[in-house]
Amino acid sequence: MMKEDKKIVEWIVDYAARSRKDALVVGISGGIDSALVSTLCAETSMKTIVVSLPLHQAEKLHDLSMAQGAWLVKKYSNVEHRVIDLSDVYDVFIDLFSSEEKSGLSLANTKSRLRMVTLYQIASNHNGLVVGTGNKVEDFGVGFFTKYGDGGVDISPIADLYKSEVWEMAKKLGVLQEIIDAPPTDGLWDDDRTDEQQIGATYEQLEWVMENLDKVDEMTDEQKKWVETYTKHHNANLHKMLPIPVCKVST
Repeated sequence: MMKEDKKIVEWIVDYAARSRKDALVVGISGGIDSALVSTLCAETSMKTIVVSLPLHQAEKLHDLSMAQGAWLVKKYSNVEHRVIDLSDVYDVFIDLFSSEEKSGLSLANTKSRLRMVTLYQIASNHNGLVVGTGNKVEDFGVGFFTKYGDGGVDISPIADLYKSEVWEMAKKLGVLQEIIDAPPTDGLWDDDRTDEQQIGATYEQLEWVMENLDKVDEMTDEQKKWVETYTKHHNANLHKMLPIPVCKVST
């Protein structure tokens, strides 16, 4: 493994030991981030439970998730692959609300939160940690995750990696090429919209902005548009990235 891979694996093992946890639980979506994180968890030699959570999901995404699970089980003896279809649970839950309470974004976020609850149900019965799959751009840049959904985790091993670094590390670890080549998507919508279509900028552009925010005066008009897109999402989603506000009543 490359140095960064080893550091992350050792960090996971150390945190689990200090927390007295025996297992790692990861939701695998068929995307590059969860593919990398599940592979890093498998590399720890700890009991690793990877979970495919289809929920009215595009068939090609579910196929990639299943392929990742099968690849891990074949390569690592410490990995167990579970498949839990949440579609019926979601349908029952959503039927409790009026049509006015079923907006597109709320429905997408509910899918993510049901998956989070499922992962914790498994983790609690195996004395495990729910392992996050968010990267640096999503977690600390534009806040492209669901609060108390995929953002509800115990540890975030790749949250200090840019998306480009995620792709690079995944290649080094032999993650399936079809997952590496697949356009990044959160898989929470009925259509095939990608992350970059939702955000309005490419990951390469967002990474560039994060590295050059102090050089706005030197930017081209096109680069300034990237900054505007980044800033819009960052400011709107800052509440996800900061601790919960606490009203201080004691002096």
